[in-house]
Amino acid sequence: MLTSKNRWTACLLAAGLAAATLGLTLEPLSHGQEAAPPPAEAPAAAPAPAPAPAPAPEAAPAPEAPAAPAEDAGPSVELFTTNNLWMMLSTALVFIMHLGFATVETGLTQSKNTVNILFKNTLIPCIGLLTYVLCGFNLMYPGFADEDPQFWFKFAGFGISTDEAGVTSAYNVGYTYWTDFLFQAMFAATCATIVSGAVAERVKLTSFMLFSTIYVALVYPIAGSWKWGNGWLNRLETPFYDFAGSTLVHSVGGWGALAGVLILGPRLGKYTADGKIKPIIGHSMPLATIGVFLLWLGWFGFNGGSVLSADPALVSLTLVTTSLAAAAGGVAAAIVSAVILKKPDLSMALNGILAGLVGITAGADQMTPVDSIIIGAIAGALVVISVMFFDKIKVDDPVGAVSVHLVCGIFGTLAVGLFGAKAGSAQLMSQLTGIAAYASTFVAALVLFFVLKLIMGLRVSPEEESEGLDIGEHGAVAYNITPNH
Repeated sequence: MLTSKNRWTACLLAAGLAAATLGLTLEPLSHGQEAAPPPAEAPAAAPAPAPAPAPAPEAAPAPEAPAAPAEDAGPSVELFTTNNLWMMLSTALVFIMHLGFATVETGLTQSKNTVNILFKNTLIPCIGLLTYVLCGFNLMYPGFADEDPQFWFKFAGFGISTDEAGVTSAYNVGYTYWTDFLFQAMFAATCATIVSGAVAERVKLTSFMLFSTIYVALVYPIAGSWKWGNGWLNRLETPFYDFAGSTLVHSVGGWGALAGVLILGPRLGKYTADGKIKPIIGHSMPLATIGVFLLWLGWFGFNGGSVLSADPALVSLTLVTTSLAAAAGGVAAAIVSAVILKKPDLSMALNGILAGLVGITAGADQMTPVDSIIIGAIAGALVVISVMFFDKIKVDDPVGAVSVHLVCGIFGTLAVGLFGAKAGSAQLMSQLTGIAAYASTFVAALVLFFVLKLIMGLRVSPEEESEGLDIGEHGAVAYNITPNH
C-alpha cells in the first residue's frame, strides 16, 4: 500500500508522463508576449493581453462598419457590441451542453448510479474552468511566433489578465479578452465530459476526477494549440481545418474515452461466459431524449459561436448545416438500426442525432445544405455500425461515447476534404495528418489511466458495482424506488 505522500507524487508523475507522451518540453514564456492570431475557424483568439489582429479569412469576418476617420479606425461600437453579445450568448449555449451530457448519461445508465453520474457532470465544468484559468488558456493560445524554434509547445504563463485594450475592439473585432476566455473554457470542460459517459458505472470517483483534471489542464490545451493556437498543424502547406472541434474537442474526448474503457474493462454481467452480449438497459429514456435536445440546442452556440462574430450570413449558414446534419443523422440511425435489429431503437436514433452534430462540426461553415445532409446521414449510419462493432469485440461503452465522438469525429474531420468548399486531395491529406497527430492523446490517456490504476486503483469493487455507486461512493440514492438493475 502506497503512502499518501507517494500517491500524490505518483499522480504528479502521471501528469508529467502524459505531457511527455505528446512530445513536449516546458518553456514558460511571459504572459505579456503577444500571440500570433489564430485561424478564423478556431473558436478563440490568442489570449495575450496585447491587441490581436482580426481573424483570418477562413471564417468570414464580421460585416464592415461604416468608414471611420483614420484616428478612429476599427468597427463601430454598435458592431463590436453586437459581435460580443453573440459570443456571450454562444458561451451560455455551450454551457447548457453540460446539462445535456448529464441527462443523456443518466438516462442511458442504471438508476443505482444516477447520483454518481450527476456528481461527475457537476464537478467537471467546475474543474474545467479552474484549470483553464490556471494554465489551460495560456497553453492552448501561447502566442506561437514565426521565429520560434518549434510549434509543438509553448506556455504564456499562469493565470489570465488583460489591459484596457483587451475589452475593446483593439483585442478583436468579435469579442473581448474575457469573452474569449470563457467561450474556450466551456469547450475544454466538454472534452472530459465525453470520457465520463464511457467509463460510467464502474470507475472510482477520485481516480476519474484526477484524470479529468490532468486531461483538461494539460492534454487538451497542449493538443489544441497545434491548430487553434496557431501551432504546427496550422502551418502546413495546406493547413489542417477543424472549424469547431470534430477532432480538437470530440475526438480528443473520444480517444480518452477509448483508453478508459480498455483499461477498465466491461461492467459486471455485460458479457456472459459463452461470449454473448447481455444488454444493460438505461433506466430513463425520457431523460436521455431531453438530454439530446439540450445538446442540439447547445450546438447552436458550439458551432455558431465558432464563427467568432455575429456575421449574419455565416452564422445563419452554420446553424442551418448544423441542424440538417443532426436531422439526417437521426433519420439514418433510426432506419439502419431498424433494418439490423428488426425494430426501431430510440437510443440509436438519439445517438444518430449526436453523430450528425459531431460529424458536421469540423466543416459546418464550409458545407452546402446538401453536403450537410450527406455528412449527417453517413454519420448516423456509422454510429449504429460502430456501437454494434464495439459491443461485439466486448468494449463496453454504456452511452456510445466512443462511437459518437471518436468515430464520427474522425469521419467529420475527413469530410472537410471530401465535401464542401475545401474538398480536395491536398486538404484530405492535411486532415489525415491532423487525425494521426491527435491520436497521440490516446497514448497520453492510456498513460494517465494506467498510472492512476497502479497508484490508487481505477475500478470500484465488484460488491460496490453490484450495489450501485450511489450508495458506495456517495451514501445517497437518486430515487426512492426499487432500482433498475
